[in-house]
Amino acid sequence: MPYRLEGQSALVTGGGTGIGAAVARSLSRAGASVFVAGRRAEPLQAIADEIGGHALALDVTDAHAVELAFKNIVLNAGSIDILVNNAGQSGPIGRLQDVDLKAWRDCIDVNLMGAMHCMRFAAAHMTRQGSGTIINMSSRMGLQGYPMRTAYCATKFALIGMTEALAREIGPSGVRVNAICPGAVSGELMDRVVARRSAAEGRPPEAIIRENYTDVAALRRWVDPEDVAETVLFLASEAGRNITAQAISVDAGRF
Repeated sequence: MPYRLEGQSALVTGGGTGIGAAVARSLSRAGASVFVAGRRAEPLQAIADEIGGHALALDVTDAHAVELAFKNIVLNAGSIDILVNNAGQSGPIGRLQDVDLKAWRDCIDVNLMGAMHCMRFAAAHMTRQGSGTIINMSSRMGLQGYPMRTAYCATKFALIGMTEALAREIGPSGVRVNAICPGAVSGELMDRVVARRSAAEGRPPEAIIRENYTDVAALRRWVDPEDVAETVLFLASEAGRNITAQAISVDAGRF
C-alpha cells in the first residue's frame, strides 16, 4: 500500500484550519502520528482531538520555540519523518508604493523565516536519521507575480528556491524536499483575501472571484483544501520516493 504511513510521525504547521487541517486529517488516515502546530490553541486542539493527534502551540517566527518543539516531538515520537511547512499569512494587499512596511516585514517573518526555522531543524534531524520528507506550501503566486501582492509573492517565490537548494543539499542523506503550489483554495483565508482586495480595488467580491480565480482556471473552479492534502500524502508516501526538488501545482489549470 504505497500511500500508507504507519510508524511515521508528521508535523503540520498552520494545522488548525484550511489546508493544514485537511493535511493533518489525510496524514492521520494514512496511519501517521500527527502533531498539529499553530498559534491558536482552540482550532489546533479540535483537529488534534478529531484525528487522535497532538496539538502543539507554536510560533514559527521564534527559532528557539521551533527548536524546542522539534526536540519534544522526537522525545515523544522517536522521530520526525514528515514536515509540512504550511504556516503562513496573506500579507498586505495594496500597491507597493502605499504598502505598510511593518506588514510587509511581518509577512516575510511568518512565510519565509518561519518556514526556514522549521526546515533547518527538520533537516538536521532527518539527515541524522537518514530519511524523511519536507513539503513546503508555496503558491501559484510563487510561480507568477500578481499585482497588489508583492510581499506574499516574494515569500512564495523564495520558498521554491529554498526548496530546490535544500533538496540538493540533503538529498544524499536520503531526505526529500518538495513544494506544492496551490491555486485559489476555497476557505476562510481566500474569503479574507477577496474582501481586502475588494476594498483596495473598489470592486465587488463576485467580480474579483470570477475574473481572478475561477474563470482563469481551465476547470473553472476553486481548489479544495482536500485536493492539496492528497498531493501532500502522495509526496510524503512511498509513492513519491523519487520525487524531490519539485514545485508541483495544484491549481485547476490556472493560466
